[in-house]
Order: sequence, then C-alpha cells, then structure tokens
Amino acid sequence: MVRVKPFAALRPPKNIAEAVSAPPYDVLDSAEAKTLANEKSLLHITKPEIDFDPILPDHDERVYERAVQNFKAWQEKGWLVQDSKPCYYVYAQTMDGRTQYGIVLCAHIDDYADGHIKKHELTRKDKEDDRMIHVRIQNANIEPVFFAYRDNAALDAIVSAVTAKAPDYDFTAEDGFGHTFWAITDDATTADITRIFTGEVEAFYVADGHHRTAAAARVGAEKREQNPAHAGNEEYNYFMAVCFPASQLKILDYNRVVKDLNGLGKEEFIEALRKDFNVTEKGSDEFRPGKLHQFSMYLDGEWYCLEALEGRYDDNDPIGVLDVTVLSRLVLDKILGIKDLRTDRRIDFVGGIRGLGELKRRVDSGEMKAAFALYPVSMDQLMAISDSGNIMPPKTTWFEPKLRSGLAIHKLV
Repeated sequence: MVRVKPFAALRPPKNIAEAVSAPPYDVLDSAEAKTLANEKSLLHITKPEIDFDPILPDHDERVYERAVQNFKAWQEKGWLVQDSKPCYYVYAQTMDGRTQYGIVLCAHIDDYADGHIKKHELTRKDKEDDRMIHVRIQNANIEPVFFAYRDNAALDAIVSAVTAKAPDYDFTAEDGFGHTFWAITDDATTADITRIFTGEVEAFYVADGHHRTAAAARVGAEKREQNPAHAGNEEYNYFMAVCFPASQLKILDYNRVVKDLNGLGKEEFIEALRKDFNVTEKGSDEFRPGKLHQFSMYLDGEWYCLEALEGRYDDNDPIGVLDVTVLSRLVLDKILGIKDLRTDRRIDFVGGIRGLGELKRRVDSGEMKAAFALYPVSMDQLMAISDSGNIMPPKTTWFEPKLRSGLAIHKLV
C-alpha cells in the first residue's frame, strides 16, 4: 500500500490565485513564458530566466539565484501564504466538458524506491539533475507531479462531498481549461483519506512528471544522508503529488514527424509500407486513426490510412501491442532507419493537444517530410505495463489538461 500525508501548503490568496498560477515549466519555452507571465506569475520562480534581457540560458547560475530570490519575495509580499495546518486538497480540472478530480497530497519517497510508485518511462539523468537543483535550492516541491490510482469508491465519496461546497479557487486559465480547488480542513475527513490510501490503494502510477518524481526522491535521500538526527518523519521524506482515479483520465495521442524518407521516393516508400500495412488514400481532408493498429499518415499534401496486417503485432505482449511499438519497428526502424527515438534528430514528436493541423503544418512548411498520427494509449495499457515492470517507448503518452503550478507548494522544512 502507498504512504501519504497531508501538508500545510504554501499557496496564493484567493483573489490572486489565477494571477499566480502558471503552466508547468516544461510546456513553454522561455520566450513564450516571458510573454505570458504577469507580475505575480509563478513563471518568475519556475522559469526565472525570463527576468533577464536578453533571456539567459536556464542553467545559468544567475537564473538559479533569481529563482531563490523570487520565491522568497513572493512569500514576503503575501503572494504565497502557508496554511496554518496540514491539509489534503481537491483539485478539479475541466477540459471540453470533462472534469477530473485529483487529491493533492504528499507521497513518500520510499514508495518510489520500492516500486509502489510505478513508472512507465525511463528518465534522463541530465533532466533529473536539473530538477534536483530546483528542489534543493528552494527546499520545496514548487510544482506537483501527476499520479493515477485505481478507482476507489470511498475516496470518490469523500471528493464528492468536498466538491459540493464552495471552492477556494475557481477560474478559467488562458488555455480555456477550468481549474477549481478546495482545501480539506476537517480533521476527521483528513484521517479518513489517510486511512483509505494507506489501507486500500496498492500503488500510484506516474502519469506525468517522471523527472520531477525521480528528482524529489533523490533530494529526499540526499537530505537523509546529510541529517545525523534523521527520524523518518521529516518533510523531506515526502513530495507533492496530485492523484486522480484512473477512470477519469484521458490520454491523448502522441504523434511523430520525420525529416526525410531515408533516400526513398514517395512511391518507393508507400510500396515499402504495403509489406506490413494496408495503405488507403484518404485525400486532402484530415484523417484520424479510429482504432488500435490503425495509423494516419500525411505525405505530400495527402492523408493515408495505414492498417497493420495480421501477425505484425502481438496483442498478448504489453509492449508489443502498443502502436508506438508497431510504428517504431515497422516504419521508423525498418524503412526509415531511425533506431533511437531519444537521440535521432530526424524525428520529432507532437502532442495530440495540438491537433492534426500541426502535423500538416510542419510537413507543408517543408520542415518535415511526413507525419504519423497514432491511436491513443489507454490507462489500462499504461497500468498493465507499469505493473509488469516494463517501460513504454519514448513519447508514448500525452496527458491533458496539464496541472497548473502555483495552486499549492510543499516546503521541505
């Protein structure tokens, strides 16, 4: 079972919550962040390179120093205020008429080490190291990670009762998505949430934030080693997460664009595809895959449907059944010679939130030669792979909406 605890969040007063809140650090480049950030925006803390003109590289020592200065200033100005006692919180996100309800809590670093917090992606040490620096210098989890758990009726009932009351925050962000937030201040309800998670929830599944999760666990372990009086109940043993019932989450497609056809002409390439796919021309209108093992391809102003032939995939293999695996093996590797999705500069990835129009735009511009859209992975597939100890290929899942940063911060001291 998982270990959880409430925490006294550092968070903005109600009247400036929308102004302080911000998209997560990794969905905006520095120029976009500088344009979006208002005076109170958390982006001045999570992407402080925007405070310099010209914008500095995000690993510059002056950027880290500014992050610490800004975090302190936001607290001194009353833009971030710590709650008077430990609480759990409910955070609801609404997108396209669909609402998902997450419980904001602190998870235990040992659960990550022993596999009760399950991952489905590999992390890169350089990205972990960068996130570690931010946690270490701030002594805080500034941004939450995004977890899922198998549905639990008792937790659903608690969330339903909490969200029937007036929220602490309720606003629609610049992306058009709704964000609503409640603090749970009732001690009996807090005790019930702890009891249910620790007694009934077997695992958390990392949905989004693998590097932040790994970094938080590493910082916690580092602080243990540095503390000769370590007792096990210190705040650094925990890190902040927003945890959603799996059935409420929707994974969007994560698509691919390639720079060239590996020396093949258009007809040669299509003929090579026919060895493993039924290839059907769809014309100039956008075509989206409608089922597993069906792909959309955009090439030379035309859309195509690619359906993998029988025997080209293994539905009994949690990795082999994935369409990212099928496409990588039969097209990217076999035909295009793209062996390593993490390092090959001939391929790029486009989150499904950008739509098929973004695939078309990048090909029509001449930047890319062809685009491939995939049918989304399901939460059941993600959890099955995590439970089996397997790892998904890179850039498989895209969760939307993203967690808003700044609604709650967990201090490690």
